[in-house]
Amino acid sequence: MIHLLWVLLYAVLVMSWGWAWQKRHDNIGIVDVLWAKSVGVAAVLLALLGQGATAPRLALAVLGGLWGGRLALHLWHRVRSEPEDGRYHYLRNHWHGHQGKIFGFFMAQALLVVLFALPFVAVASNPSTGMSPWVVAAALVWLVSVGGETVADRQLARFRAEPGNKGRTCRAGLWRYSRHPNYFFEWLHWFSYVLLAVGSPLWWLAWSGPVVMYLFLRYLSGIPFTEQQALRSRGEDYRNYQRSTPMIFPWFPRPSKEHAA
Repeated sequence: MIHLLWVLLYAVLVMSWGWAWQKRHDNIGIVDVLWAKSVGVAAVLLALLGQGATAPRLALAVLGGLWGGRLALHLWHRVRSEPEDGRYHYLRNHWHGHQGKIFGFFMAQALLVVLFALPFVAVASNPSTGMSPWVVAAALVWLVSVGGETVADRQLARFRAEPGNKGRTCRAGLWRYSRHPNYFFEWLHWFSYVLLAVGSPLWWLAWSGPVVMYLFLRYLSGIPFTEQQALRSRGEDYRNYQRSTPMIFPWFPRPSKEHAA
């Protein structure tokens, strides 16, 4: 567990740089990029420092590193090419641009990097040798979840790129069946490490990934902030979307007033 101190040190340094960057560019959104990057680096670092067998540690480094790299790159494209995300713009205004509060927010994200690194500790301690069925299952879950999240991200990006869609809600592709398909697949992805931790003396730590991620997405920093901003920017169109489309878990949409007319 002492290896988590290295993860914390790295996260604090990266988030401190991110705070300085947002101060120059007036864009708190960089925090999401750095969070994804830092968690991916934590997966690789803990895989290298772990005392478990080679197969689960190698799988951890590859799956965790690629997940973090893909998500960070996707978010970076948005941060560098778009104005500050409405959620963070609202937060900046709510805090009246107070840099001390913004710095505290970045440091809180550094602590969250350590929290989400706990499943990696479980995997890196796994003594199970060889390419077990659990490693194969973890890879399959990873492919489905990261692939699904990538598709959802691209569908939303194409929709947002059309000027005529400004002020409208994306209902294309996966977004027809879930208001947050990207969040659903992000949550699903954390089960990869639960599977990789089967046989580890710390297997129970791996469950912190999907459990904590669901709590954050559903009740804390994910869906509540995203939907509040959507209602501010899209109003009745998004209310119709809420009435017709499941929140997280994909399912067929219900008829809404908008589509019944």
